[in-house]
Amino acid sequence: MDAHASKLASLHDKVAAGERLSFEDGKFLYRTDVPLGDLAVLANTVRERKNGNHAYYNINTHLNPTNVCVYRCVFCAFRADLRDDKAYLMSDEAILARGQEAIDSGCTEMHIVGGLHHKMKYDWYVNVIRILHDAYPRLHLKGWTAVEINWFAHLTKKTYEEIIVDLIDAGLGSMPGGGAEIFHPEVRDQLCEHKADASHWLEIHRTAHRLGLRTNCTMLYGHVEKDYHRIDHLVRLRELQDETGGFQTFIPLAFHPENTGLEKIRKPSAAMDLRTMAISRLMLDNIDHIKAYWIMLGIETAQAALHYGADDLDGTVRHELIYHDAGAKTPEVLSVEALQRLIEEAGRDPVERDTLYHRIDRSGTSWETGEAILTC
Repeated sequence: MDAHASKLASLHDKVAAGERLSFEDGKFLYRTDVPLGDLAVLANTVRERKNGNHAYYNINTHLNPTNVCVYRCVFCAFRADLRDDKAYLMSDEAILARGQEAIDSGCTEMHIVGGLHHKMKYDWYVNVIRILHDAYPRLHLKGWTAVEINWFAHLTKKTYEEIIVDLIDAGLGSMPGGGAEIFHPEVRDQLCEHKADASHWLEIHRTAHRLGLRTNCTMLYGHVEKDYHRIDHLVRLRELQDETGGFQTFIPLAFHPENTGLEKIRKPSAAMDLRTMAISRLMLDNIDHIKAYWIMLGIETAQAALHYGADDLDGTVRHELIYHDAGAKTPEVLSVEALQRLIEEAGRDPVERDTLYHRIDRSGTSWETGEAILTC
């Protein structure tokens, strides 16, 4: 047996035994001479060990209250300057109308992120959470990334803890994982040199976890980074999870180049998407769920990802702007029936969940929270 085959066989043994993969193991798995079929087998072993044959989805909606942003991240197609034709700022009435639409659609979650509008004070961002929670207390509000929390600290000189407590008091239920991009400074300095760096992003999530807030985590791949940057990113997330246990879901996000400062870069291939999904599942042995976000992967690749480590397709979505501004060709919403069909066609058992991974017992737009979903 040659060295390559021996290494691959040793990784099969490691995964079967439930042993943690090393940084070097992760780099090896990114080699194109490691067959995708082998990666699928390895990742699926971990996926089924943790989540059986279940594949999760939720009924959710997005809210992006403004696209005006002080930062000029080179990868972003969503942001606008104050006087751009496409710039917008939603009124309280428009935000509440979006909340009512969510309730009328039977949503359990609203995902809230947006630009960092330099004319809006900290209280405005807190008020987005407060008015929605006061009007629709059953709607779980997953809002404001670590980048936004860092901006709020800049505006107010408050600590991260004080800001997160303010948001929890206003009705925040959990935090999304955006803004992580790639942690390594060799890449981050090229993509978004002025916004929160890796140490601040990780510290904000550490603080949220300490305060009892569950959060997601992400990685933006397929732009200027190399294999070792991705593995470095995954290892840093794994280390924080070892410390806090507060991450509930990891979402690998494929870069979409259209209308960005990196338009000449080709979008990642389906093979790269599936390889990254599988490696994420294998490296993040302490995070329960890996999400195949169908908006950015495409419906077919997301469906295939259910056999490459993913156990979650996200949700119905609705009103997604960030990836569609960057050229995503996927629909802006999928029906529950379509999500269930995708899961069943992949040979998995669909389970509706809420944001914090409880089963949802549903009758039309009426629903009740069921038992917690347990993983191994």
